[in-house]
Amino acid sequence: MNKVIAGADAAVALVPDGASVMMGGFGLCGIPENLIKALHRRGTRNLTIISNNAGVDDYGIGILLKTRQVKKMISTYVGENQEFERQFIAGELEVELVPQGTFAERIRAGGAGIGGFYTPTGHGTLVAEGKETRVIDGTHYVLEMPLKADFAFVKAYQGDSLGNLVYRKTTRNFNPMMATAGRITIAEVEELVEPGELDPEAIVTHGIFVQHIFQGEGYEKRIEKRTVVS
Repeated sequence: MNKVIAGADAAVALVPDGASVMMGGFGLCGIPENLIKALHRRGTRNLTIISNNAGVDDYGIGILLKTRQVKKMISTYVGENQEFERQFIAGELEVELVPQGTFAERIRAGGAGIGGFYTPTGHGTLVAEGKETRVIDGTHYVLEMPLKADFAFVKAYQGDSLGNLVYRKTTRNFNPMMATAGRITIAEVEELVEPGELDPEAIVTHGIFVQHIFQGEGYEKRIEKRTVVS
């Protein structure tokens, strides 16, 4: 049951052109940065990326956008990436914007095997166009479908060789639910330990959801947007 893979380059070699990939993270916090960089080096193309945001111009998913490796983005917030904006306005990038709570629930539904759910969010707006709607107890709802992907790239603080994962504070964000919604889930961790070394009460993602794991390196504590008062 040892799920350890040699590293990020070996992991992304499994990802073919045209694949759909979920990537954890919120802003630049908790992103699978080793996997993103390896995907950039490999040059895998025509990707559908499912992520809360698109990184910044020179980091995170932004480096994949710069090299035109991304065909479509399914996201909630994209305001910190000028290259994303340029490609979107020019019609060079397919974009599906999803309300953040709906985004989270669609991923959770995908991992839980739920066929769809009704939410009042977005009713009467562009978000609801082309979707089934209904009234339940006097409230208007929109039917939203689950989100799944060929691959899920997740980042955790610690993990063991069986794929059990522990997250640290805000880096937990979208990673646990994405880990359940990928057909193949690849986890990069800051510290890889032996089975039995993790506190069972601290494990958030259980190894049953993870197919491959490796210890990353060179992690940066980037700040997405710095505001300075003089």
